[in-house]
Amino acid sequence: MKELYRSETNKMIAGVCGGIAEYFEIDATLVRLGFAAVSILGGSGILAYLIAAVIIPKRSLPENTEA
Repeated sequence: MKELYRSETNKMIAGVCGGIAEYFEIDATLVRLGFAAVSILGGSGILAYLIAAVIIPKRSLPENTEA
């Protein structure tokens, strides 16, 4: 089962758009353009992004543990 996480590798601000793009297997630029369009047209995109940044957990990267 796939899980939604904020991206650590494909992020510009908080990794929300990158995480959504990884989840749906699409280009992150399309998700970013969608958030920008919603922000410009309706104004709720910024609020949605901030809420998603708080709610969506950050993916923890595995640490290199050498013994």
